[in-house]
Amino acid sequence: MRIRMVGSGYVGLVSGACFADFGHDVICVDKDQSKIDALLDGRMPIYEPGLDELVARNVAAGRLRFSTNLGDSVKDAEAIFIAVGTPSRRGDGHADLSYVYAAAKEIAGAITGFTVIVDKSTVPVGTGDEVERIVREANPDADFAVVSNPEFLREGAAIDDFKRPDRVVVGGDNERAMEVMRQIYRPLTLNRSLVIEMSRRAAELTKYAGNAFLATKITFINEIADLCEKVGADVQDVARGIGLDNRIGSKFLHAGPGYGGSCFPKDTLALLKTAQDHDAPQRIVEAVVSVNDNRKRAMGRKVIAAMGGDVRGKTVAVLGLTFKPNTDDMRDSPAIAVIQTLQDAGATVRAFDPEGTEQAKKVLDNVVYCDGPYEALEGSDAVAIVTEWDAFRALDLDRVKSLLSAPVMVDMRNIYPRDMIEKAGFTYHAVGR
Repeated sequence: MRIRMVGSGYVGLVSGACFADFGHDVICVDKDQSKIDALLDGRMPIYEPGLDELVARNVAAGRLRFSTNLGDSVKDAEAIFIAVGTPSRRGDGHADLSYVYAAAKEIAGAITGFTVIVDKSTVPVGTGDEVERIVREANPDADFAVVSNPEFLREGAAIDDFKRPDRVVVGGDNERAMEVMRQIYRPLTLNRSLVIEMSRRAAELTKYAGNAFLATKITFINEIADLCEKVGADVQDVARGIGLDNRIGSKFLHAGPGYGGSCFPKDTLALLKTAQDHDAPQRIVEAVVSVNDNRKRAMGRKVIAAMGGDVRGKTVAVLGLTFKPNTDDMRDSPAIAVIQTLQDAGATVRAFDPEGTEQAKKVLDNVVYCDGPYEALEGSDAVAIVTEWDAFRALDLDRVKSLLSAPVMVDMRNIYPRDMIEKAGFTYHAVGR
């Protein structure tokens, strides 16, 4: 089928490349000329394992193309996916839908024949109604339908998530449009992937509700971790004990410095704003957002406490900057608040991340960025592991100890056994252990 992706960021590019790999004819469109030029040159604008090979394979096969010309790209499309950004709106926390609505208006003037317009961006309940109104107003004679198809991709595992999803959600009430969506996702149904059909508004809410629930699990186990530290329990034992209950499950029960990234922070906030608008307060989610925000700076204070309560004039090596491994995404990363807390207390920070340095430079000032973990450790007074990259799981502990002026390790991801680190001669501080 002829599929067009409007927006070639994380969701649009990954989805477009995967659709092309299914055999569909795909054009990814973006207004950013530099991004399109990079893609045409084989350079990815984001880091996602396996994406460069996937894109190259489908470009070579002629199934995947890139363009800045939306009008020419979408005029013969059977389905147009809107996959533009919906960041939190400055000032009030509502999702900024200006890019979605601008795309809808431009699409309206270019479509010919029956076209399915798909909201792939994460959008509040009722956005599909407004997209439909915008298109109808701009082109009264257009033959189209709007459906919702939220994405559930995990950064760092997005390609596998797209090709082997636990579910695909499609929301709409136009049978012609729903049949088009069935054909688009037919390759997945052959693998017995579950495609769930529902109303458009239910699909829109499903995305926010799912992310809010996962954020709640993260925040819950983080608060349990604080209690574990007070009573002398190990949060990893507790998490395993409750995670084996199949009503709960083990995923997202890993204590750490709080959630970040492109989805959970903005989606929980957008859900709260939608709930306020409809006089249906979400008290649990309100608490989740508040606890998570406070936790990030608390992790910075944890490092300060581990170093004796005073870090003025001292240096801390921070390993890991991105909000999770296998991505270069710095959006709302806990490392930002941790580093700012350390800097506010007078510490110098030396940092290393395998993929996130260039993005980190855009949001963190006065940091000494290093080319490797041992370079970051050299001359530091303590080390804090903030992101659980595989590169940090098997550090040469003797070398680490020799590079630090004081053998203090704060492991915010609990990736090392306590007895191993203490046996190596470190003062070890974990989370909830």
